[in-house]
Amino acid sequence: MSPIKRNNPTRLPAISTASLPDIVFILLFFFMTVTTIKNQNLLVENQLPMANEVDKLDRTDRIIEIFVGPVPSNSNEVDNVPIKIQIEDRLVAINEVDYYSLKALGAMPEHLQRSAMVSIKADNKVKMGVITDLKKELQKVNLLKINYTTVEGNVFKNMELK
Repeated sequence: MSPIKRNNPTRLPAISTASLPDIVFILLFFFMTVTTIKNQNLLVENQLPMANEVDKLDRTDRIIEIFVGPVPSNSNEVDNVPIKIQIEDRLVAINEVDYYSLKALGAMPEHLQRSAMVSIKADNKVKMGVITDLKKELQKVNLLKINYTTVEGNVFKNMELK
C-alpha cells in the first residue's frame, strides 16, 4: 500500500502572460497619441506677441517659417548683432534671407510652391525695422505672402512685456 501523496502547498501556479500583449499595445498606443514631433530647434528667443483677433492657418505644408529674436544668453554666438534670424535650424544674416528662403521654397513639392507663404515668428523684443528689412529681402525673391504668427490674448499686455 502506497502512501497518499498530498499536493505541495508551497508551490505556486504559473503566472499567466496572456494579457501581456494587450498591456504592451495599450502603452504603445498611449505613447503614439501623446508624443509630438518637434520640427525645429529654436536658436533664438521666441516669445510671440499677443493679438485680439487671430486665425489659424489651414494648411501648414506650404509655410516657410522664419524666427526672429534675440540670441539666448547661454548660446555660443559671439556676434554683436543682437537680433538674429533663423531659417530651418540655421542662423542667417539679413542679406542671406533671400538665399535660404529660396532654398526652403525649393525643398517644397512643386505644386505647393505657387501658394507658399512665409510665416514670421518674431519675438516681442524685435523692433519693426528688422521686420521691414526682412520683408524687403523676401520681396527680392517674390515671396509676397507673409503671415505674422501671434498668440491670442490682450494686445495691451504686449506693452507690459517690453
